[in-house]
Amino acid sequence: MNTTSIKRYAWLSIATAVATILLKGAAWRVTGSIGLLSDALESIVNLAGAMMALAMISLAEQPADERHAYGHGKAEYFSAGFEGILILFAALAIAATACERLVDPHPLERVGVGLVVSCVASVLNLVTALILLSAGKKYRSLTLEADAHHLLTDVWTSIGVILAVGAVSFTGWLWLDPVIALLVAANIVWTGYRLVSRAVHGLMDISLASDEHAAVVAVLERHCTDGIDYHALRTRESGNRRFVEVHILVPGRWTIQKGHEYVERLEAEIRDVLPQSTVLTHLEPIEDPASLEDITLDR
Repeated sequence: MNTTSIKRYAWLSIATAVATILLKGAAWRVTGSIGLLSDALESIVNLAGAMMALAMISLAEQPADERHAYGHGKAEYFSAGFEGILILFAALAIAATACERLVDPHPLERVGVGLVVSCVASVLNLVTALILLSAGKKYRSLTLEADAHHLLTDVWTSIGVILAVGAVSFTGWLWLDPVIALLVAANIVWTGYRLVSRAVHGLMDISLASDEHAAVVAVLERHCTDGIDYHALRTRESGNRRFVEVHILVPGRWTIQKGHEYVERLEAEIRDVLPQSTVLTHLEPIEDPASLEDITLDR
């Protein structure tokens, strides 16, 4: 995995967040729109999340050591969880400000200039989000994917705010601005919940996604010929790495050398369908009743 490239994407996210904060902040100052202010606040959250992402990617790339035999990949879950919590706090701040403006509405100023500036910021976020999403899938980086989805949510939020500000300017309904800000806050809460939930699942060693689990099972099933079987399959992920453990049952007459060569081929096939995987097999004689005593996952 090219960790230098992944860090470069994190720096891109930071640069985009700084640029959009300045642009959206300027749009809010020009128009006085609370909706645009809520959009700018979310960009501040983007910046904090991007900086956390850079720190956690740097930690996750460190090789395994004596105290962390499985590597440092789970550091990426802290980044996703941290960003999710920041999003929730930002949503509360937006909602509080919007409620005040709903009680005491203010007219908007220089709407055209503000909308143009906000549109430029949204395009920057969209381009960066698509780049990060592609890199996240390529390098199996939860941090980059979380950052990308957050930015995409920011783009949709910005579109909603821009439409609302335009509608206020056209209709004169000042209450539309804080109402849209409240809807933005609700949308941000949902994004934050998903990020925190994914981080928690990762820290709790959730199994691989159904399609990845099915790919492992497909490899194992191909090897279930006469006298060969498997059980006690367990999978989990840690950041960008996958871990697969399984017990392989073979004829007891096989030599240790033959069994070893067999599971080596099997492990290689699993790694072929699941790159960046660590595969651990446990060889057992299929005729021995004791081999069936550890079928359950909690042994």
